[in-house]
Amino acid sequence: MHDSMLKKLDQLQNRIGEIQTLLLDSESTKDIEKYTQLNKEFSELKPIVEKFDEYKKIIKSVNDANEIIDSGDEDLKILAEDDLKNFHGKPEILEHELKLMLLPKDSADDGSAFLEIRAGAGGDEASIFAGDLFRMYTRLSEREGWALEVIDIKPSEQGGLKEVVAKLNGKSVFKVLKFESGVHRVQRVPETESQGRIHTSTCTVAILPEVEEVQDIYIDKNDLRVDTFRASGAGGQHVNKTDSAVRLTHIPSGLVVECQDGRSQHKNKEKALSLLAAKLKQQEIDNQQESIASERKILVGTGDRSEKIRTYNFPQGRMTDHRIKLTQHNLDQIMDGDIKTICDALLAENQLAMLSQLESE
Repeated sequence: MHDSMLKKLDQLQNRIGEIQTLLLDSESTKDIEKYTQLNKEFSELKPIVEKFDEYKKIIKSVNDANEIIDSGDEDLKILAEDDLKNFHGKPEILEHELKLMLLPKDSADDGSAFLEIRAGAGGDEASIFAGDLFRMYTRLSEREGWALEVIDIKPSEQGGLKEVVAKLNGKSVFKVLKFESGVHRVQRVPETESQGRIHTSTCTVAILPEVEEVQDIYIDKNDLRVDTFRASGAGGQHVNKTDSAVRLTHIPSGLVVECQDGRSQHKNKEKALSLLAAKLKQQEIDNQQESIASERKILVGTGDRSEKIRTYNFPQGRMTDHRIKLTQHNLDQIMDGDIKTICDALLAENQLAMLSQLESE
């Protein structure tokens, strides 16, 4: 293991000792916020330090076995050689696991996220595909035990969706879905196509992490234009009676968000503010990423919404993710929400890129 990494792990081991001392100090409990933060840091560092302890024990055992073999004691040599066989490959595995644990954590990984799907090029077929993608993510949510909450939805005349915004509530939603942002392309024969020709259509998907506290992003009320209107689409007679739907326009950025899911105008405004905060936070992140040198960008893509990331070819029953050259021939299952393996592959590729960067530094 590289000396710089060993030094970092030693520092973490010292830090966890400091935290334990602070947590036992009666003064710490008087500041609940600080106490909570210390507990959180302790729970984050504990598995890393335990893994490091395991690594050091294995390395010591390997060194001890080699010393015995070098000593020339024939009786002990056989036992030491058996020990080495048992330890074979373990130091490398533990080292790799430690490197992964040391990678920078995305603070949004554990939380919920907003999902936006918009029909792109391809007319009616694009909106039908947008509906298919929304169903795919809905089925994934059911598989993962997430709660899906529609914020805004605009149906198309052909039974598809022009646009849909939803919030996915649950653990590690953003971590699983964060590499779904980009242009999704479909190739298939539309039902209206009498000649049997394959058409290509696109949809844009965006995944935005939920901002823990809307207050984390300062939004001046004077910068907001609030419009209310009657909700459209499904909802019974209620939608024709009250102006419960809310549209917020953030004048400095030009961002516009809508929420027409609930009957309460107040609740819709709350949801719209939460979505606006997520969009403003994403703008900050995008601006930061633009300033990063291209060689430091992750291999699986920049998350640019104009980037073509995946193709769903229905005639051949296959899906291809262009960023990691992954092709699967189980399109029916994928469209039914079985995409966790794809998400995991993207996450693993991203981790490899980050590891490479960590090691080069």
